[in-house]
Amino acid sequence: AHASNIVAAIYIATGQDPAQNVKSSHCITMMEAVNDGKDLHVSVTMPSIEVGTVGGGTQLASQSACLNLLGVKGASKETPGANSRTLATIVASAVLAGELSLMSAISAGQLVRSHMKYNRSSKDVSKAT
Repeated sequence: AHASNIVAAIYIATGQDPAQNVKSSHCITMMEAVNDGKDLHVSVTMPSIEVGTVGGGTQLASQSACLNLLGVKGASKETPGANSRTLATIVASAVLAGELSLMSAISAGQLVRSHMKYNRSSKDVSKAT
């Protein structure tokens, strides 16, 4: 529902190329009732997350700090590519959390209500002095 918002935020925070948001945000969210309808299985499939943990914007101080915080800064000494795979997993996990949050708000009728309360106004603010 809004994977690109989450991908863009993580990409900027971790020094990724924001232009890669176009391909990296391709997402299929699946929801399926399981256990005779008692539970809901939710998954996201993101086939083309493009991330890196070395070079470029990952060397910037704030972005490097974020990668350090996530435990994926630089190249993995033991398994080449492991840090990038972990970062891709973190991106997909954040998208899953965002999808759950948004779908919950839509299901509960809170999304429209909050937009009407906080983002829509009957006042014409362009005439404010």
